[in-house]
Amino acid sequence: MKNVPVDPRIRLAITQWPEDAPRGAVSTFCAEHAISRKAFYAIRARVRQDGAAAALEPRSRRPQRSLSQLTEAVKKQAIGVRAALESSGLDHGPISVHDKMQTLGMVPVPSPASLARIFREAGVARVEPKKRPRAAWRRFVYPAPNACWQIDATEYVLTRGRKCVIFQLLDDHSRYALTSHVAWSETGDAAVAVVKKAITTHGVPQRLLSDNGLALNPTRRGWSGQLTTYLASLGVEAITGKPYSPTTQGKNERFHQTLFRWLDHQPLADTLDQLQAQVDAFDIIYNTQRPHQGLPGRVTPHQAWGATAKAEPPRPQPPQHPAVTPGASAPDPTPPAPASWQTTPGNHLLKVRPGGKVLVHRIAYQIGTRHTGEYLEVIHDTETIGFYNTETGELIIEHALPEPGTRYVGNGRPRGRPPKPSPMS
Repeated sequence: MKNVPVDPRIRLAITQWPEDAPRGAVSTFCAEHAISRKAFYAIRARVRQDGAAAALEPRSRRPQRSLSQLTEAVKKQAIGVRAALESSGLDHGPISVHDKMQTLGMVPVPSPASLARIFREAGVARVEPKKRPRAAWRRFVYPAPNACWQIDATEYVLTRGRKCVIFQLLDDHSRYALTSHVAWSETGDAAVAVVKKAITTHGVPQRLLSDNGLALNPTRRGWSGQLTTYLASLGVEAITGKPYSPTTQGKNERFHQTLFRWLDHQPLADTLDQLQAQVDAFDIIYNTQRPHQGLPGRVTPHQAWGATAKAEPPRPQPPQHPAVTPGASAPDPTPPAPASWQTTPGNHLLKVRPGGKVLVHRIAYQIGTRHTGEYLEVIHDTETIGFYNTETGELIIEHALPEPGTRYVGNGRPRGRPPKPSPMS
């Protein structure tokens, strides 16, 4: 068989093969011992070249020169590329150096594992044996651009120790930096401004993920903010992570880290306009020049953004309640329903809330718990209001318009859970 070593006893017999062996003896010997004539004559040639003793051992298969062995020039080149990336404020790990060397057309390009070994041997990289391996990461990614955006604000310091904040807006699917906005403080006005700026350029997203900050989404605190009210008017679903769990917004937190590393290598900004110009320049580098290690194929965010069709924009919804800010007097929780909507026909796409209710102009209509989480088409004229299944168009329930001041309209069934049947029944 191919590449099977010849038995030492057979080798010994070949080394002692008589020169005056009869014709056909070699073929017979090879057939009896299941070796090829090529292997037989290779051993005989080895006897004539190196002697019988050397022919008893097979030659080493190790190549005299390893084609994958890195020269000192290549190692020095890799360390130089790493230093250049580090001085520019960009990521300079083994993967980033590998991608940069490929972009520059350098040959050969060591693998990321080889680069990591080179950097450790040169003492320019830390050894982190307890670091979680990349293969153990599990990411959740939305299927298309504009399916979900992430927004967050991070504090930064200008000259003379003056503090400001940088709002960053990121697309979850492609990691595309949609836009950034610099402001003196984290306010609702600034949050709305950065979202409006992104929507003007990139369209309306289906969802917006944020933390539970007062300027972003304070609904868990019992308030509604300017941003959530604005999003509701567009039909955008405002979602938040769990309190004290910043890993939910991990993509944006990592985005901050990359931004700060780059800003640390720029002149310290003196004004908001100067810092805004620096952040805008970073967004261009981040989107178009820097392969992203969190994307398949390590493409740039700009390439990932254009590779998949955008998610369909949501259907706009009228605001269901005004914004309430901390410290301000809350509106009367039970004001009379405005007469305007009762005299003007209209339709809305609304989500059934937990408990099976739909809130229409501050009136809770009980639909049924089996519809919780569904979106219903709500159509009303000057006399009736109906709730329809968006897929089949089937009418689920219809009511006459309630009197002003009504807060709840049932569905004809008892409120609460149905009683359990008696075992005696």
